Amino acid sequence: MAAATIHVDVVSAEESIFSGEAEFVVLPGEAGELGIYPRHTPLITRIRPGAVRILPAGGGEEQLIFVAGGILEVQPKVITVLADTAIRGHDLDEAKANEALQRAEEARAKAKDKQEIAVVEGELAMLAAQLAAIRRLRKK
Repeated sequence: MAAATIHVDVVSAEESIFSGEAEFVVLPGEAGELGIYPRHTPLITRIRPGAVRILPAGGGEEQLIFVAGGILEVQPKVITVLADTAIRGHDLDEAKANEALQRAEEARAKAKDKQEIAVVEGELAMLAAQLAAIRRLRKK
């Protein structure tokens, strides 16, 4: 018997990043990591910055996509990830992410009010998640 699959769409404001059948998807939900199999209960939730991992139908290499937050909608046969920003794993650049992290840390040191600090803290969290995704990808 063939393995059950679920259709997955990952899109950002700029483009469609992934569209295809998968056996399993893992992503960073607002309340923790979510694992989704075909025929999952319908769900809508916000997602945190981090890695979306997709196990394609029929095996194949796991796809890793970094998302900087967004919305997840799960239906029994379709998963839709609407990401603020999405970057394919092979397009992630560790050097650029480290430079951006340095700039954000400098900006945090110079921040004067609570709103400015909150914006910089959000940027730091997103960059830390991006670097963690890069490290996970490098281990494979």
